[in-house]
Amino acid sequence: MLRRATVRGILAAAFVTFTTAATLAQSDPIRIGLSLSLTGPTSPAGKQVLTGLEIWRDDVNAKGGLLGRQVQLVHYDDQGNPSNAPGIYAKLIGVDKVDLLIGPYSTNVIAAALPSIIQANRTTVGIFGLSANKVFKYPRYFSMNSQGPSSSNYSKCIFDIAAEQQKQRPIRIALTGADVEYSRNALEGARENARAMGFEIVYDRMYPPSTAEFTAIVRSIQAANPDVVFGATLPIDTAGIIRAASEIGYKPKMIGGAMLGLLVTPIKQQLGPLINGYISNEFYIPAPSLQFNGTQAMMAEYQKRAPGQGIDPLGYTYPPFAYAAGQVLAQAVAETKSLKDDVLADYIRKTKFDTVIGPIQFGPDGEWTGSRIICIQFQGITGSDLSQFKDWSRHIVVYPKEYKSGEMVYPFEKAQAK
Repeated sequence: MLRRATVRGILAAAFVTFTTAATLAQSDPIRIGLSLSLTGPTSPAGKQVLTGLEIWRDDVNAKGGLLGRQVQLVHYDDQGNPSNAPGIYAKLIGVDKVDLLIGPYSTNVIAAALPSIIQANRTTVGIFGLSANKVFKYPRYFSMNSQGPSSSNYSKCIFDIAAEQQKQRPIRIALTGADVEYSRNALEGARENARAMGFEIVYDRMYPPSTAEFTAIVRSIQAANPDVVFGATLPIDTAGIIRAASEIGYKPKMIGGAMLGLLVTPIKQQLGPLINGYISNEFYIPAPSLQFNGTQAMMAEYQKRAPGQGIDPLGYTYPPFAYAAGQVLAQAVAETKSLKDDVLADYIRKTKFDTVIGPIQFGPDGEWTGSRIICIQFQGITGSDLSQFKDWSRHIVVYPKEYKSGEMVYPFEKAQAK
């Protein structure tokens, strides 16, 4: 009897230990690892990406988390430097042993991080990567960027708009951008469009990412006498090029494109009326036709948090895309009830997602199956007051037709004069 009681006691203790361990494991947070630029040249966008993900995390946790566990973000500052990415993701995977991956943010860093992610057979959703997977073709990578299956879609609006001009039809094209992965991919797509649509490329040069003075670059573009200038520029470069063009009085018929500084409100405020006439790729704008389930609440929360964090007060581009990346990952986990990378990748590849930026479906290469690039032209900007950057009568949607809100002022000189 004593022996039986002892055995029962041991079994009971073991059961308590097992159930306690299981409960603790269940209550451990699901840790999601990523890198993004909180310092460096792309930090104005990187900080917005982080805030968008933090809002998503807080929303998920308020609803009980994922699989009954709270979500925790484990992130490191890659400084916008691609060389930092492999080490960070190796640490996230091998040392931190995060449950899931997301990001990184930006084409340049994604391309550098992918070999580490591929070697570990992990799944990730990159944020704003332009054809970053085109070489690797890794089946567990998914892209939160709206150019769709081809990088040529990224610049197509500039060429389509140019082709529509009946008076002084532009023919000659100049291409410029920093010598980084993002710009290389954007300019490669622009060359495809130029060839397909019969435009003549008269200037096609990249500059070192360390470039700080742009007057010589703008003068060399001017000397080539293009009708249209397409730029694929990082945020700080954008400001430098626009200021240099203004200082020397350079006014081609059209100018703009994938100039990332024009997506950052403080940079637009600094430049003020100098941006009038520029055409800018946009990814999300708060138009009635682009309001989806949760969009308004998400943007309101971002704009509530932004002043205290010293980040872009409006956040029209980066936060909603970051939030949507989290939504994709969360739905995959919730529906499959799994944290296994192969299971998640298989689900994401086969599923259409409803997000705060609208419906998304991924193709074989991890890019969206369809393109959703919006182009606006700045018109009537008079100073740096924030209210005018909320005024969509000064941000005229000129492309595509289904979102068009007004007519483009052409040539560029007319828009500058207004």
